[in-house]
Amino acid sequence: MYIQISAIVFSVLIGIVILFQLSLAAGMPWGSYAMGGKFPGRYPPAMRFACLVQVVILAALAMIVLSKSGSAWPGWQSFADSAVWFVVVFSAAATVLNLITRSKRERRIWAPVSILLLLTSLLVAIG
Repeated sequence: MYIQISAIVFSVLIGIVILFQLSLAAGMPWGSYAMGGKFPGRYPPAMRFACLVQVVILAALAMIVLSKSGSAWPGWQSFADSAVWFVVVFSAAATVLNLITRSKRERRIWAPVSILLLLTSLLVAIG
């Protein structure tokens, strides 16, 4: 049961990150909350496109976790059994980057989210 709950928490958190990335791509002036605050305000066009690429990657991560937990995409189960470890490594890297960022705003908001993503993906992976 905890595996499905962890997968749902992971997916909800990823959904929040996806909404944030879509907002950046749409031109919201929240650049100081991402990428170490390198692009305060609105992102330049290339970075806005990169946000869309991130959305696709983040959605794939959620699909892997949901599949591994047995909550969705049962046909992906064998792939998800090993791919979930990529999600854990990705989440660990995101956690480190969000903890060491120079942007206080980014660190305050996204470091806790990254830690929760790491913990929930790890619970699904070892479950």
